[in-house]
Amino acid sequence: MAPTIAAATFDCTNAAALADFYARLLDHSVDPDASEYVATVGRDSGMTPPLMFLQVPDRTPGKNSVHLDLMATDLAAEVERAVALGAKHIGDFDEHGFQWATLADPEGNLFDIATHS
Repeated sequence: MAPTIAAATFDCTNAAALADFYARLLDHSVDPDASEYVATVGRDSGMTPPLMFLQVPDRTPGKNSVHLDLMATDLAAEVERAVALGAKHIGDFDEHGFQWATLADPEGNLFDIATHS
């Protein structure tokens, strides 16, 4: 039997704070028992895959090779909302039938918000 995805995991400096950012961005709640060391979003609500945040002493430098791609019907509004929550808008792109914005979360992890062109 093939493995299944348990969670999309983010190394970070403060698990509870970064979980709160993504919970608000995705309109979910941080799961109970979150701490600065480990926190999850979506485990208790059935989000697939849930997001897990783990405090680590040092993060891998450079561009993260795994990131979230989020779909939105109103790209501009969702980018604006993400920035208001603490994200940094990195750039805008239009390729392969999609328009998307690349953003960085409060700890510098990249993610994209996209819409169909």
